[in-house]
Amino acid sequence: MKKVIFATSNEGKMREIREILKDLEIELLSLKEAGLDLEIEENGTTFEENAIIKAKYVMELTGEIVLADDSGLEVDYMDKAPGVYSARFLGEDTSYDIKNQYIIDKLAAAKDEERTARFVCVIAAAFPNDGIVTRRADIEGVIAKEIVGENGFGYDPIFFVNEYNCTTAQLDPEQKNAISHRGKALNAMKEVIKEYL
Repeated sequence: MKKVIFATSNEGKMREIREILKDLEIELLSLKEAGLDLEIEENGTTFEENAIIKAKYVMELTGEIVLADDSGLEVDYMDKAPGVYSARFLGEDTSYDIKNQYIIDKLAAAKDEERTARFVCVIAAAFPNDGIVTRRADIEGVIAKEIVGENGFGYDPIFFVNEYNCTTAQLDPEQKNAISHRGKALNAMKEVIKEYL
């Protein structure tokens, strides 16, 4: 069975990834499970650049197939911030409760039509001796007026999806994976991995 490392230590993210990729015949490992304790400097200016930096670095280190994602929230009213800095927004150690409340407060004066936002995800796959492939997907929504929902992680409790009339933190995991930016990007990447295997 082929080993595939996903370049993340985020448990919430790994849960989603395992669920989406469960039908692939691979041994999927997080950085921690692969015995890697790394701080990779994400100094790219786009989601694509950051995903490639992570995948390439870990692939060169291990010689294994490596997947990495860079994802984030773009809030139009805030000039598409936090964007590529979503994880580091207001400081890496700042809780998402504080980050989410900060964004809600920033949009206090925004009209309903000005609250548009999207989650963006780019998945990069680095294949030993075979180059790097990326897939990008997003999901459109609006910033909620309050923090709602217990599921998901990160900015999910403030990301409201009109067609479901709830935040992504109120969707059950299966529903969320079917419509989310990460779910769509991973499903597109799944086809690439199948060909490689």
